Amino acid sequence: MHAPVEAQKPYWLAAVLLAFLLFAVLLVKDGRYWLIFTTLLQGIGVTVLVAVLAFALAASLGLLIAMAQLSKHTWLNQPARLYTEVLRGLPTLVILLYVTFAGAPLVIEAYQWLFETAIAQGEMPDWQLRDFSNLARGVIALALAYSAFLAEIFRAGIQCVPREQIEAAKVLGLNRVQTFRLVVWPQALRSILPALGNDFIAIVKDSSLVSVLGVNDITQLGKLHASSSFLTVETYNVVAVLYLMLTISLSLLLRRFEKHLRKAQHAQ
Repeated sequence: MHAPVEAQKPYWLAAVLLAFLLFAVLLVKDGRYWLIFTTLLQGIGVTVLVAVLAFALAASLGLLIAMAQLSKHTWLNQPARLYTEVLRGLPTLVILLYVTFAGAPLVIEAYQWLFETAIAQGEMPDWQLRDFSNLARGVIALALAYSAFLAEIFRAGIQCVPREQIEAAKVLGLNRVQTFRLVVWPQALRSILPALGNDFIAIVKDSSLVSVLGVNDITQLGKLHASSSFLTVETYNVVAVLYLMLTISLSLLLRRFEKHLRKAQHAQ
């Protein structure tokens, strides 16, 4: 008989750690790899910043969209459903390019038109397109792209909570906000946490798309270094290792957190 998955020894992790150890030895022995590694390390902060901000915005917007989808009012649930279907049907790169080269100019033009008088009188800042950084555009684009997927995750998690518990909360005198905060949300979050973790890891990887806008993340710095040094293979080896270090570390942390939640749930 096969042992349960959780009881099996993590041979895959041992293989990954061995690969990282061999890479560390390569860094020490080969000055080219060390130079590339130290250069690309400067992009980790930007990569993490883009991923965290985009995920926070996507989760907030996704929760609002999910609540709108579950509303009994047609004027709320149908636009929310349309938003979800449209955004899920577009490639992330297309959304990124659209927000950057079409959405941002439209927003600035609308702002200039709506507040023309206030801007002329100095009551509001005179924002121009150049004030809308590419990093901000990339974060917004990723947030929009992932909010549609997170909305479906949130919706599924909320609908998994037994209706009887919601009715019991009403009998106890809890209002809708209290019922959601104290009864629905804690249970929904436990059930959707693995899916949320997977999407966060996915957004870390997709943050590399902002490199097409010239944002100096890991991928962009790798492209610049490869084109200037002609060390293409070496550079993209380091790019791959850095992303693996980020994603595997996040995966291990999320699994540990999930295990902690399960133990806490069983202890109750």
